Amino acid sequence: MMTSKIKWNKLLPVFMSFIVMGFVDIVGVSTGYIQKDFDLPDNLAQLIPSMAFIWFFFLSVPVGIFQDKWGKKNMLVLGMALSGVGMLIPFIGYSFPIMLAAFVFLGIGNTIVQVSANPLLQDVSPREKFSSFMSLTQFVKAIVSLLGPIIAAFVATQFGNWKLVFAVYAVTSLIAVLWLYFTKIEESGVEKEPATFKSCFSLLKNPFILMMVVGIFLTVGADVGMNSNIQNYMMNGFGWDIEKASLGISVYFIALMISRFLGAVLLNFVKPRLFLIITTAIALLSVILLFVAPNPTIGLIAIFLVGFGSGNLFPLIFSITIDKMPDRSNEISGLMIMAVSGGAFIPPIMGAISESFGFLISLLVLVICMVYLFLISFVNSKK
Repeated sequence: MMTSKIKWNKLLPVFMSFIVMGFVDIVGVSTGYIQKDFDLPDNLAQLIPSMAFIWFFFLSVPVGIFQDKWGKKNMLVLGMALSGVGMLIPFIGYSFPIMLAAFVFLGIGNTIVQVSANPLLQDVSPREKFSSFMSLTQFVKAIVSLLGPIIAAFVATQFGNWKLVFAVYAVTSLIAVLWLYFTKIEESGVEKEPATFKSCFSLLKNPFILMMVVGIFLTVGADVGMNSNIQNYMMNGFGWDIEKASLGISVYFIALMISRFLGAVLLNFVKPRLFLIITTAIALLSVILLFVAPNPTIGLIAIFLVGFGSGNLFPLIFSITIDKMPDRSNEISGLMIMAVSGGAFIPPIMGAISESFGFLISLLVLVICMVYLFLISFVNSKK
């Protein structure tokens, strides 16, 4: 089998869009700071990730259809620009409504970025490297997610303003926009008939597609639910203060980073379906460990293992699905990224359960998500 040549001059600016994609994960550490600054209850604080992720539900399919006509690169440039605008809003003033508005813009921009970046990556990647590159881009995204809490803590201690992290993100967004805008990319041809709402949602009649879309919904929901509750876990479970508890977020993203780097390497040799069943098993067992951790060290180990096990779930599910029907990539991408709205629904559910029954009980939501993902990985291993 011939291996296609990798065109790095086209691949790298697309890779940089995944750096911008990673900015949305600042919602995790931001939730903790905003909750503390405005003395918010758990259920109200969990509106913050919802403002960022609800747009995936409403806009992903329209973006997938529109980019079929306007082009993936153009949509990606627009999405990164809107993300950059969102990063500037916190400097208008500091209030709970203004921060919600910032995450609305970030969420809209990130929705466009996620719908457009993955199929555009397919256009600049050799087909046999696509699954590996998907994990590699998620590794890049994980580095950004890891650096977010570190940058926020650094500027908070050095300059007394944790929101300066948004200025760093705004400048990076501008660089990414300009680099991609001036890069010439030949996009793959659209389907014989342009995508429509009907053609897109009709794919959900396919049991395999539906199962995988729900898998993405729960994958992202569990990831955001975990990310935005790590501080609560360490504070409620082990009495840590918020600055120290933020260490748990860094541990989580270090695990994601390591997992995705290993995934990018191993997926050159291991079949994606086999890799999926192994990683979901690790993630499920690690979430259960959160419940029984007797001290903060074991708690941090459990957090690490959850990240390590779940790090490749999104790229694996996405690439397995799109590889099944590559000619419908725009429509599948729209559905898949619509399912990223799981990040808007799962955290509020956890927040409501936490308010009513206690924080530890809310973690059962993560267990349910991981049980489903384990089951679909097993089904896929049999296909």
